[in-house]
Amino acid sequence: MTAKNFALIGAAGYIAPRHMRAIKDLGHTLAVAYDINDSVGIIDSLHPQAEFFTQFERFYEHAQVLRRDPARALDIVSVCTPNHLHHPHIAAGLRLGADVICEKPLVPTPALLDELARVEQETGHRVYNILQLRHHDAILKLREKVAAAPADHKFDVTLTYITSRGKWYAESWKGDPRKSFGVATNIGVHFFDMLHFIFGKLQANVVHHNGEAKAAGYLEYERARVRWFLSIDANDLPAEVKGQKPTFRSIDISGEQLEFSEGFTDLHTVSYREILAGRGYGLADARHCVETVNVIRSAAAQPAGALGHPFLQHLA
Repeated sequence: MTAKNFALIGAAGYIAPRHMRAIKDLGHTLAVAYDINDSVGIIDSLHPQAEFFTQFERFYEHAQVLRRDPARALDIVSVCTPNHLHHPHIAAGLRLGADVICEKPLVPTPALLDELARVEQETGHRVYNILQLRHHDAILKLREKVAAAPADHKFDVTLTYITSRGKWYAESWKGDPRKSFGVATNIGVHFFDMLHFIFGKLQANVVHHNGEAKAAGYLEYERARVRWFLSIDANDLPAEVKGQKPTFRSIDISGEQLEFSEGFTDLHTVSYREILAGRGYGLADARHCVETVNVIRSAAAQPAGALGHPFLQHLA
């Protein structure tokens, strides 16, 4: 495969190094990077030749100059910025004459997916979403198991994810629902995509709790009934891990635990390889989880009853 020229928008964030490493490991070039913050020393060990800007206007103008030379023009723009900036940065990448790879959540609403589809048509370039759990071996094996089960069988799933965050979180963009779109979107969207990938179309979406630090509800898919609980509050950690581990993750499927704590290291590289081979996940693939979190964000909480997640009991 001919080496591609990449740009990275959002180079100083937590997830950006995985994108830089995927670009390097697959033999491509990071030509230019941008971030309003300049704590990007990781670039020296992965792409020391990359241009870097802290002003978007300078980055954009540089990318336009690169377009004059086919050998230097950008092929792909990777977007790792805060959630509320994904849409404008994706659109900018497309209008620079490049395909775009973006972290999740791709955008907050189906309407913005439709708008990106228009920009795709206008520019002739494509948007790809990083949905790395679809490449995880444990997820793929479970998907095969579900497909092999009787068509009328529904699995009972309890999904619990608690990832403790300190006081800094509330002061960052992640703690601002206008920028992160809330906890269910920010830390849950990849789980909702995974559930759809395994269990099929969504048939019911009920919210039982929707707060600044936690959310819970019930989802029913073609092949599963799912009670879910997501939290960034350390007080929600089970007694057996509280004070010992900051994170608790459990996905119980009809009495069996889905173990996928390992195997995450190279999933961004796998995602990039698939995208570059023409097998990436685009706007249509992202729509289901975008629709799911859009409903969760705007829905009024309903009494949980028998469909409620067990962890809701201590919130009463």
